[in-house]
Amino acid sequence: MRIGLLIYGSLDRLTGGFFYDRMLVEHLRRRGHEVEVVALPMRSYPRALLDNLSESLLARLTEPGFDLLLQDELTHPSCFRLNRRLRRTAGAPPIVAIIHLLRVSQPLPAWQRPLVRRVEGRYLASVDGLILVNPQLRACAARLAGVERPAVIAPPAGDHAAATTPLERIAARAREAGDLEIVFLGNLTPMKNLHMVLDALARLGAGGWRLAVLGSLEADPAYTRRLRRRIARAGLDGRVALLGERPRAEVEERLAASHVLALPSAPESFGIAYLEAMRHGLPVVASSASDTAANFSHGETAFLVAPGDADALAGHLRRLMEDRELLARMGVAARRWYESHPTWEESLERVHQFLLQLHAAKTESP
Repeated sequence: MRIGLLIYGSLDRLTGGFFYDRMLVEHLRRRGHEVEVVALPMRSYPRALLDNLSESLLARLTEPGFDLLLQDELTHPSCFRLNRRLRRTAGAPPIVAIIHLLRVSQPLPAWQRPLVRRVEGRYLASVDGLILVNPQLRACAARLAGVERPAVIAPPAGDHAAATTPLERIAARAREAGDLEIVFLGNLTPMKNLHMVLDALARLGAGGWRLAVLGSLEADPAYTRRLRRRIARAGLDGRVALLGERPRAEVEERLAASHVLALPSAPESFGIAYLEAMRHGLPVVASSASDTAANFSHGETAFLVAPGDADALAGHLRRLMEDRELLARMGVAARRWYESHPTWEESLERVHQFLLQLHAAKTESP
């Protein structure tokens, strides 16, 4: 098949959603399909709405003769009416949305929420199928669209890196004397809730732990500046290292040397960072308000904390600092949970088969 993929920006962006899209493109190409990426510039939500009137964009999506059109759901403001125009063209291909996280579930200004709900709902009603990273998204999408579309649930995986930590090393690492090594893996934006982690660590005092933060410091410069001031006011400068984006090999080394991932993101659909950490036997701290929470067992593979509850987060970290046998058990359990999770090959082949079925159904219909 000749497949188009509509995105904003570039597949090289260092976020979980773009990494998923990149892995999907590579998988489809290995299966013998031609995949062309159609990239639109990142713009404000209101400006993106004007794309629905663009004749040049309509031509880019129709002239190449795609057999199937994938759209990262982030592009929904550009497509909610454009898709209806596409449907009226001769030989219109099936349109499939890749949903990592619905826009309406994210923090929005009060004035913008009704607009986004209406636009996103109309967009979801305009597509022929959905690729979802978790099952919770299916019901949310159906409510927004007012109709349930064919869907495949294909979560991300963590086996893109060969490095792993042996089970015996995970247990031994937990029992070694020294600070609790905490890692935060994600770009610095408010929804990742690093500020909550810092508030929790301030409650623990200045000893017994260290925090390494790996992720872009430029995703939200104003937020990063606020975090630096927070660190300074709490006297945590010597315990918190904002390391920025690091090469993959360095990230793997850091995970292998750490004890726990503290990443209470909300909203969060299925963060690849959790899988990467659990591959190395790190129990995780996640938000109980995120879709990710459904994957973890509180007190066994993870600690789940309510949004803003820095006291509870501090209490969980203190337990791991003081009870290294608990840390060892949770680390081994996290690694075993990771081993039971689908691989990229298994997950993306589900998508491949789903796309073949949609294309076949479209070809056979009169």
